[in-house]
Amino acid sequence: MAEYSIGEVERLTGIKAHVLRYWEETIPLIRPRKDSEGRRFYGSRDVQLIERVKYLVQQKKYTIGGAGERLLAELTEPGLRQTQDAIEDLRAKLTELYGIARKWKERNI
Repeated sequence: MAEYSIGEVERLTGIKAHVLRYWEETIPLIRPRKDSEGRRFYGSRDVQLIERVKYLVQQKKYTIGGAGERLLAELTEPGLRQTQDAIEDLRAKLTELYGIARKWKERNI
């Protein structure tokens, strides 16, 4: 599974690092792994959740608390779960491919 630093997640999502840290406090579903020095490493699932929160806040005009509640509801509603799983799988694959392409591009510039 791919892992991303907070800087990489910032570049991928367009969400500033300080906002990401705030969202972690407000929405417990976003849980990056921290190393012994406290550096955050986000998994593909975290990036997907961040993208969904970004959409809910910026496009649908939810508050951050409301976005967290909506996210929890989406993840627990049985009918939505299968669709969400398919979308999450696709996003994870696309995010991983994006990371690979970005690293390849950096090496060949």
